[in-house]
Amino acid sequence: MNKNNVARIAGIALAAGVTAGLTITPAAAQSGGKEKCYGVAKAGKNDCAAGPGTSCSGTSTRDYQGNAWKLVAKGSCETIKTPKGNGSLKPIRR
Repeated sequence: MNKNNVARIAGIALAAGVTAGLTITPAAAQSGGKEKCYGVAKAGKNDCAAGPGTSCSGTSTRDYQGNAWKLVAKGSCETIKTPKGNGSLKPIRR
């Protein structure tokens, strides 16, 4: 194997490892005393899932968007108050 092939394989392995780590992070955080809370994130500050036309974290287009969530301490979501109402454990219409 030449140096270019070794570098290419190492790069692919590194990218795969980083991608796997990023994919696991929200689920791991959720099981660690966190839960998804919809409707509490400011525009562009959501953790993931911001509805149609968005891809993932940082893609919500307006403050307190009902289908965008943020990870919060377990049990605290529905007590979080926003100008548009309290947080929700399920997507909400806003």
